Amino acid sequence: METIPAVLLERHEGWAEIVLNRPDRRNAIDGALADGLHEALAAVQADDTLRAVVLRGAGGAFCSGLDLKAFGATPTPAWVPGFGAHWRAVHVALASLRPVLLVALERFAINGGAALVLAGDLAVCGEGAFLQVAEIRLGMAAPNNLAWLRLRHPESVAARLVLTGDRVGAAELLRLGVVSEVLADDAVLARCRERAADLASLPAAGVAAIKSSMRAAFMGTSPEAWFAGFAAPVPAPFAVPAAVRT
Repeated sequence: METIPAVLLERHEGWAEIVLNRPDRRNAIDGALADGLHEALAAVQADDTLRAVVLRGAGGAFCSGLDLKAFGATPTPAWVPGFGAHWRAVHVALASLRPVLLVALERFAINGGAALVLAGDLAVCGEGAFLQVAEIRLGMAAPNNLAWLRLRHPESVAARLVLTGDRVGAAELLRLGVVSEVLADDAVLARCRERAADLASLPAAGVAAIKSSMRAAFMGTSPEAWFAGFAAPVPAPFAVPAAVRT
């Protein structure tokens, strides 16, 4: 039986589209998706003709977070013990990305999926969509969410998202500056593609220079060091295995 890729990479003139491709699991994150996303980001980074990347989920939804069913499978999958470090490497790759990253937030982005939205340079949100960083309700850490929030937003925005665990809807996400636009649900992907195509018409060297200068100015260190600084374990009695931190 042919294996369906967990992540798809589709190339266009001057831009690319990365698709989280597990719609039957609401594009939940497992080892195969982490591997596929890391490989797609490496391929995009290696192509200096690309000015933009659209990140979306298959099936009209973005990402429901970690696939806890996959993590809890018996026997334990071989990828589980090293997942925390591998997933952090995915975020380092996102932070190192030369092209502009556009995220299509359709329906929902939860926990680990929320961190992928926060990684976007620009995020277009459906009017019926929500973002939720709910680790506080589970006694879990949220290092990658916090790393992106610290980079892009004031503490008040981080507190609103991570200290409540609420579902935060499109209108509030726009007010907080978490997303850049809110459109009708069926217009989100088209808008992301439109912006990507517009960026693709611009000089590649200029896009890369502005993106890298902006990231260096705000981050002030290497992506590896930035994300490592948020990887501290959760104090007992709330500690959970590092593999399931998002």
